[in-house]
Amino acid sequence: MKYVLAIDQGTTSTRAILFDRNGHLLQIAQREVACLFPKPDWVEVDALAIWVSVTDVINEVLIKSNISINDIATVGLTNQRETTVVWSKKTGMPVYNAIVWQSRQSIDICNNLSKYQEVIQQKTGLLINPYFSASKVRFILDATKNGQQKAENGELLFGTIDSWIIYKMTMGKVHATDVTNASRTLLFNINTLKWDEELCSLFNIPMKMLPTVCPSAHDYGSLSYLKSHVHITGVLGDQQAALFGQTCFEKGESKNTYGTGCFLLLNTGDKLVFSKKGLLTTIAWQIGDKVTYALEGSVFIGGAVVQWLRDEMHLIKSSDDSESVALESPSGGVYVVPAFAGLGTPYWDDKVQGAVFGLTRSTNRSQFVRASLESIAYQCKDVVEVMQEETKIPLKLLKVDGGATKNRFLMQFQSDLLQTEIRLPRCLETTALGVAYMAGLQCGFFKSLDNIKKIHEYQAVYTPYVDKKEVDRLYEGWKKAIKATRIFK
Repeated sequence: MKYVLAIDQGTTSTRAILFDRNGHLLQIAQREVACLFPKPDWVEVDALAIWVSVTDVINEVLIKSNISINDIATVGLTNQRETTVVWSKKTGMPVYNAIVWQSRQSIDICNNLSKYQEVIQQKTGLLINPYFSASKVRFILDATKNGQQKAENGELLFGTIDSWIIYKMTMGKVHATDVTNASRTLLFNINTLKWDEELCSLFNIPMKMLPTVCPSAHDYGSLSYLKSHVHITGVLGDQQAALFGQTCFEKGESKNTYGTGCFLLLNTGDKLVFSKKGLLTTIAWQIGDKVTYALEGSVFIGGAVVQWLRDEMHLIKSSDDSESVALESPSGGVYVVPAFAGLGTPYWDDKVQGAVFGLTRSTNRSQFVRASLESIAYQCKDVVEVMQEETKIPLKLLKVDGGATKNRFLMQFQSDLLQTEIRLPRCLETTALGVAYMAGLQCGFFKSLDNIKKIHEYQAVYTPYVDKKEVDRLYEGWKKAIKATRIFK
């Protein structure tokens, strides 16, 4: 029997996951990857540590499954998007730490280009923000001795994490990325599907640094580092992979991923929809010549608020404790706004910081934890509200995934806030599943999109039980908290 091997390289960990022809998860291996925080608001990671973690999890998942690389039909690769690596073409070694998507260290570069916002949005569907790759590349070139000159000489290569891993897996034979990752760089024109000369010029980034852009379903080369003939045939940015893994193949279907951040994507079919309210227009995937687009709303701090409760505030011992602790007390009118990395959609406010409102003498640990969990759902409602306003598509159903979906309190509160049904798939690793589906489609492991829909399964459904009047009251309090937070700078 043959299997699909999915590599899911995330912000804080790398996973290798084995799937069979029914889309069932058979085996998983995981390695933590430590983020580095050299200065306030800076988030970096050792790109070599990421590569080592990839090789480790591949070895472990094969050993645990008692199979060899020859039992793998194909490999799919999905990754944290925007995170930026620049490396030497000669040595294959990074010239600087990878700068993580959350990092705000390139904010001054973005501020200096703010007058070009309109042309950048028209070409990329994105906003000028340190969240995206272009300013991170500029920062690395400026921070590297003779960086600009080396880049212009063709000595340096840029890639998002997918490009970096492909380059290492193929032992330098392939420098490529897919359209979904390219579309998150601020350098890729989503209308022409090409790197844009004007955008590269704005950031003064030599185009010879950039990887070749390919469809999501494509042959990206073989695992040469293992002396294997197994090929990588699917690549997707993590949120697009989750949209595909949730089988949101049709226009109007949507999903929300509750990871470190939260990301809500809506399939807009073959039409580009440009937002005036802070949503991002992005490429969902490309299969053959057919490109599917999406609207995306981003919440910077989602599940990360639970890590904060555990590691910095010491209010819980483990992430799983957050649910039981939150249920110990009724809501106490407390609102936590976890703007630790600014606010994403629809505010896009980089200068704002976190805040807490509604504290009284009787406020307790349980209420603080509860309010922190509720903040995840409130931020996601902010995204849904603006998405419905701009597309005029009502939210009939939301498919969810990501680590925080294990928290039943959070999922029920989210259903209540949105006044809509929420579906949780049987396989929670939908990011990995999505790229497994994509890679499997390309190599014939999965026969068709219809075939994939038939084998996709769900484990839980949440329906609202709080009435709309109460929801409106709660949400009004959240909007007041947001307004006050944005004043305090």
